[in-house]
Amino acid sequence: MSIDFTDYRDIFLNDRPMLDARAPIEFHKGAFPGVVNLPLMNDHERQRIGTCYKQHGQQAAITLGHQLVSGEIKAERIQAWADFARAHPEGYLYCFRGGLRSQIVQQWLKDEAGIDYPRVGGGYKAMRSFLLDTVDQAVAQCDFVLLGGMTGTGKTEVLTQLRNGLDLEGHANHRGSSFGKRATVQPSNIDFENRLAVDVLKKRAHGIEQFVLEDESRAIGSCALPLPLFQGMQQYPMVWLEDSQEGRVERILRDYVVDLCAEFISVHGDEGFALFSERLLESLNNVQKRLGGERHRRMLILMEDALAEQANSGAVDLHRGWIEGLLREYYDPMYAFQREKKGARIEFAGEREAVLEYLLERINQRG
Repeated sequence: MSIDFTDYRDIFLNDRPMLDARAPIEFHKGAFPGVVNLPLMNDHERQRIGTCYKQHGQQAAITLGHQLVSGEIKAERIQAWADFARAHPEGYLYCFRGGLRSQIVQQWLKDEAGIDYPRVGGGYKAMRSFLLDTVDQAVAQCDFVLLGGMTGTGKTEVLTQLRNGLDLEGHANHRGSSFGKRATVQPSNIDFENRLAVDVLKKRAHGIEQFVLEDESRAIGSCALPLPLFQGMQQYPMVWLEDSQEGRVERILRDYVVDLCAEFISVHGDEGFALFSERLLESLNNVQKRLGGERHRRMLILMEDALAEQANSGAVDLHRGWIEGLLREYYDPMYAFQREKKGARIEFAGEREAVLEYLLERINQRG
């Protein structure tokens, strides 16, 4: 058995189970999909050892580490690692650079639990670099087409029906607009980039060399697109998705009112509706400056009335008022300007079925 496994492609293509031995603070800044954090040291221990290292050198830090992680604490952590290793014999463990921490975990597992468990050579840093390179290589080597369209045309619905679709908003857990926050938090920007890279890697492994992605600004909520990809998006050809005003209103009503409300209630229970209402009002207030005072006041009254009716009876019909107003007076003029600005790049425009047919033909023609 190789104790240092460096086939990062195999790890991510096959969703190999991984034990992350970094401290929780490192893990929460960025990690890989499906990884379990079972640290050698907690945040406080890591901080103390880091200070000791700076002041007294490596050997003193190692000695302190063995003092801090000893006895019952050490036994509990070894038990957790052993449980993971037995449950996932095909897995690996790693620390930040594939150095001392993962070596200690590996050695303790062998000495105390009798388990030989392989490490990832280069650790988190090497795997992270591999994923960043994966996206950069795709931008340089693959064909991309953007899916544009007015708000509410159902671009995400189209993307999810395409085997070569990259759902940027799905990876960011955000719908991309001022109203795009969901009931659950967004991933860290590093997590977002990692999820996107793994998606690209798996699709390319299945022979996909052309990708469809939604026309986005660089920021999707708190997540930012990798710069090379965003720069490419300023030049990629575009397909424009169209739908009737009625269809768009109904889709927005479903996504941003009915489904979002249900999501908040599912996550927050009895407080869900109140939090959903706060989120909707907050989203409207976020565009107050761009709406202007008079339009914002009108939309606010419509939204407050709709929320009151929804709270009393469960009916959502009144929400169509502010949705129609925002589309007509705010979003549509903005998107009409964007469509005109990007018109030279639009190679096809049509409603859902026609766009789907075109994009499916496009990938068949270009590979």
